[in-house]
Amino acid sequence: MIEGIEIHQLKQIPDERGKVMHMLRKDDKHFEKFGEIYFSMVYPNVIKGWHLHERMTLNYTVVSGMIKLVVYDDRPKSRTKGEIDELFIGKDNYCLVKIPPNIWNGFKGIGVKPAIVANCATEPHDPEEIKRKDPFSKDIPYNWEIKHK
Repeated sequence: MIEGIEIHQLKQIPDERGKVMHMLRKDDKHFEKFGEIYFSMVYPNVIKGWHLHERMTLNYTVVSGMIKLVVYDDRPKSRTKGEIDELFIGKDNYCLVKIPPNIWNGFKGIGVKPAIVANCATEPHDPEEIKRKDPFSKDIPYNWEIKHK
């Protein structure tokens, strides 16, 4: 796993009315601070990425559907420099993924319905602190195609 990435399994409490899906509490050990929360909807087979935040820590949870979340570490002094991780999160793996600043990330909607990604970020959105790359940029050695294993 890339240095600084954290995965926290989340609790779901179902009953005959529906369910409660936990995400993040201020008394969680991994909670830093609140900047903003937003939801990003992604259609199946659509890629949102690459992007990197210079100050913001991301806390992603998929509340509906599934995504393939990919993170890439190109931090010069990181022990995991050059590594890529793929994480499949959503209805089949309900968890929170914490991504610290300066790690490239992107996600792709998988399955047959749109996915809704919640991000409880540590900073309000600031277009001056985000870097972006095309999802097919050769700068990041990753192929978004389905891998038949």
